[in-house]
Amino acid sequence: MDSSKRNQGLFLGLGVAAGMAAMQLVFRKSYDVRGKTVFVSGGSRGLGLLLAREFAARGAKVAISARDGEALERAAADVRKYGNDVLPVETDITIREDAETALDEIQRHLGPVDVLVNNAGTICVGPLEVMTIDDFRDSINTHFWGPYFATMAALPYMQKSRQGRIVNISSIGGKISVPHLLPYSVGKFALTGFSEGLRAALLKDNVYVTTVCPGLMRTGSPRNAFFKGNNEAEYAWFSISDALPGLSMSADRAARRIVNACLRGDSEIVLSVPAMAAVKFHDMFPGITADLMGIVNQLLPSADPSDKRAKTGKESFSDLSPSWITALNERAAASNNQVP
Repeated sequence: MDSSKRNQGLFLGLGVAAGMAAMQLVFRKSYDVRGKTVFVSGGSRGLGLLLAREFAARGAKVAISARDGEALERAAADVRKYGNDVLPVETDITIREDAETALDEIQRHLGPVDVLVNNAGTICVGPLEVMTIDDFRDSINTHFWGPYFATMAALPYMQKSRQGRIVNISSIGGKISVPHLLPYSVGKFALTGFSEGLRAALLKDNVYVTTVCPGLMRTGSPRNAFFKGNNEAEYAWFSISDALPGLSMSADRAARRIVNACLRGDSEIVLSVPAMAAVKFHDMFPGITADLMGIVNQLLPSADPSDKRAKTGKESFSDLSPSWITALNERAAASNNQVP
């Protein structure tokens, strides 16, 4: 290729990049959350609790939901340290009627929802051989149907008022299917697709949808996840990976970045440098990525296919975890209401 053609290619690439940057600016609009009503599903602990704190500190009226009433009340007391208008709503967002009732209750107490954060999640770790149809069904219900029901209940007001924000907390597992997390990835892929299509559908109504794809974060959540097969070994690799600096990121910093992306109206944010690198590599080399994941899968713990029982993280402790290696995540668990 001669120099003129190389220059043409360079200018074309720069033009495309400039055009994409301009499009991002066109479809960004700053948003003042003060006095607005924010609803965070799965807001009783972990990332959801941190997001509720962040919105409350910025002057929003905040509603949080969860199925565990005791954890929810503790979380509400916590968020009230950052703002006065806090409403706990005990509900199962995966049930359509419950989701609609929750949105009605929030409207009665705080006003119509201006910002919806679909954060509720579930995770089950283990090889495919021990996963059941219920594991896949639970993931789809939590990660797709829950956000769908909440979104459809909140949308009429947003469209009528021609303003609003929707944040869907997907995952790196909604971009790359991760070994030993197949049901989780299936649910998160569904959420990512829904979220991206929803943004395109709602820009005409001045409602901005942000898809969030975090990598590993130190939220303290592994103890409340579910593990199958060799549950102690599964918990060890998962919780250690989730605690290592460099591989995982601070959940407090993640929450701030998510709220900022929401208020800017960003279309998507991928959190942590390793997650961004993995997504870029997957986009360029999807086949190679899938084969590499196959190699990783062979290195993870095997299991007796006949034993399909699930145990929580706190039932799966071993000499390896919790330990000094997971100290950062243990501190996060205490700070983020993962333990009573």
